[in-house]
Amino acid sequence: MKIVATFDRERAHGGIVAGVDEAGRGPLAGPVVAAAVILDGACIPGGIGDSKVLTAKKREQLYGALFSCAEIGVGQASVEEIDTINILRASHLAMERAVAALPRAPEMVLVDGNMAPKWAWRCQTLVGGDALCLSIAAASIIAKVFRDRLMLELHAAHPEYAWGSNMGYGTLVHRTALARFGPTPHHRKSFAPVAQFTSA
Repeated sequence: MKIVATFDRERAHGGIVAGVDEAGRGPLAGPVVAAAVILDGACIPGGIGDSKVLTAKKREQLYGALFSCAEIGVGQASVEEIDTINILRASHLAMERAVAALPRAPEMVLVDGNMAPKWAWRCQTLVGGDALCLSIAAASIIAKVFRDRLMLELHAAHPEYAWGSNMGYGTLVHRTALARFGPTPHHRKSFAPVAQFTSA
């Protein structure tokens, strides 16, 4: 049976509820991006779901629709921060920045996954939340599209790594280019596939 994300958890909590998710924990290059979304129960675009199962065209459509009727905050953690504090902590830092960027403070934050940042907001984690909870699913779409756009900009300066199609993930084309040309300032030097090509 197909799982459909619902607004049930947001309604159950009541008040101002934000969903939070991140994009870009696994790639070898680029920042990690998080989004926080407060949905208006009376204005929820149709078709919201886990960004990983939506087409790029559908994600783009929903990205625009969400910005027209939801409250959104976006946060990033840089490659330098990822290399300094590790990817998990950097992901949490991006989430914290995303919630802080919301137009108003939430009374509850629903976080995708099983670990939440150590922050001031009340929160609840939800494994697979991007497939179950509409506000988390919306956050997954915002984070994914925002980060993909960043990687397309970086691709223009470094086309040999094919970031326009792999978004920084360690595909064969990306790894082959990494071996041939070495890492750029946008590569995560703390990640093993990149570290082997950096000088001590």
